[in-house]
Amino acid sequence: MNEFSWMVPLLVVLPLVGAGINLAAVGRTRVQRLASMSVLTAVLIISVVLLFAADQRGPQVVHVGGWAPTDGIVLIVDRLSALMVIVSTVVTMAVLRYSIGQGRSSFDNESDGHAPLPVFHPTILVLSAGVSTTFISGDLFHMYVGFEMLLAASFVLLTLGGTEARVRAGVTYVFVSLLSSMLFLLAIAMIYAATGTVNLAILATRLETIPHDTSVVLHVLLILGFCVKAAVFPMSGWLPDSYPTAPAPVTAVFAGLLTKVGIYALIRTQTLLFPDGTLNTLLMWAALLTMIVGILGAVTQDDIKRMLSFTLVSHIGYLLFGISVGSSAGVSAAIFYVLHHITIQTTLFLVTGLVERVGGTTASSHLGGLARISPLLGILFFVPAMNLAGIPPFSGFLGKVGLMQAGVEQGTWLSMTLVVGSVVTSLLTLYAVARIWGRAFWGSPPQVEEGMTYTPARSGSGRAMGAGVVMPTMALVAFGLGLTLVAGPLFEITDRASLDLVLREPYLLAVLGEWRQ
Repeated sequence: MNEFSWMVPLLVVLPLVGAGINLAAVGRTRVQRLASMSVLTAVLIISVVLLFAADQRGPQVVHVGGWAPTDGIVLIVDRLSALMVIVSTVVTMAVLRYSIGQGRSSFDNESDGHAPLPVFHPTILVLSAGVSTTFISGDLFHMYVGFEMLLAASFVLLTLGGTEARVRAGVTYVFVSLLSSMLFLLAIAMIYAATGTVNLAILATRLETIPHDTSVVLHVLLILGFCVKAAVFPMSGWLPDSYPTAPAPVTAVFAGLLTKVGIYALIRTQTLLFPDGTLNTLLMWAALLTMIVGILGAVTQDDIKRMLSFTLVSHIGYLLFGISVGSSAGVSAAIFYVLHHITIQTTLFLVTGLVERVGGTTASSHLGGLARISPLLGILFFVPAMNLAGIPPFSGFLGKVGLMQAGVEQGTWLSMTLVVGSVVTSLLTLYAVARIWGRAFWGSPPQVEEGMTYTPARSGSGRAMGAGVVMPTMALVAFGLGLTLVAGPLFEITDRASLDLVLREPYLLAVLGEWRQ
């Protein structure tokens, strides 16, 4: 056991303990808020410590119960998983603080006023535990357990308030998620039948010994399961219809985290289990189509939530681009971009929640002049929107340049096509967000009657823009800008992380150690 490895299980245990405390404290709002924020703060501190430990001393590994990797569960934190836990915890804390700033752990319900939802705090902590479980799992089945924790918690969050639209979206989401889980579980069963293990480190050696055709079938099943979870085209149609129906904090945490779990699983399995790149060409085509189809959907949207949902799908293509290139540079850029995208997408959905509070709607055609009504709101939208579009010198630009460089270095016609596609997607993203800005923030309010002007709902009411919701949004905007300021050191860490992933040896040595044959 490494010096800091005893901290690894706490990334999952603490949120689950906090969820139990919150369930016991139903009706005691202050206790729930204190427990939730304390737990997430502790998880953030631990994950930062583990990042430095993994960077300086190698992956931090725990063999649960002292069992050998062949017999028991392995938890491992390397640079990749530590970075993912850090950023996911930061955005979860911001979302939780935003929900607290609304004055209650419930959300406005379009049809019946206020919905008493004391389960929000324990559910968000279960979601956090599921995310961390996926990131630190050393075997496929335990990763599947993390997926199922996410599914259970996300369904509860998606249907908060119980409106017809939310329940309908929840049913669609659960159906798609169960399909993804079924494919993943089928792949796990077949992998175990073929190799006799589900441990990732052992699989890295045993998959090389099975027939190539069998390996390709197992590879395809895993990719399908993860691509459904990550909303990769053509398995992305469910996302724009599901996310916009949820309350703003829920939509924000979904946009930031849930699809990235699938991307993380792809990074881990592509580099560790299937390093030969057999299906990289297929992934490149999927990346290109995801980028283009997603952004074409975004530019046609009037509703801000739906526009952001389509850009979320589109920018999953960038992440798949880096993975499919398969080089250390491509994986490094993909890791950097996923950290950027988690932050920026969550921020934009929180800002959209503020737009809805001020304007009473997220339909840009029914808004106008928001930048004059609330200059702060205009800034909070403009900065992350330009970051999402990849305007220099923001982190979105730096991540896209890294991906394009990796594509150019590969030098194939398909990788160059992806480079061109990524440039086109970036320009269309700029058009989509500028179009929303022009309508909702810069334009004039629509005329509702002759001689009368539409006035945004609740503007100036004292409830529209409160410090409790503005401050966490500002903090997340600042965090996104911080990624730009520390882009150099962060890229150095992602470079080291990607090199270890491509080499595989550091991971195998850390997990197997004396059990390695």
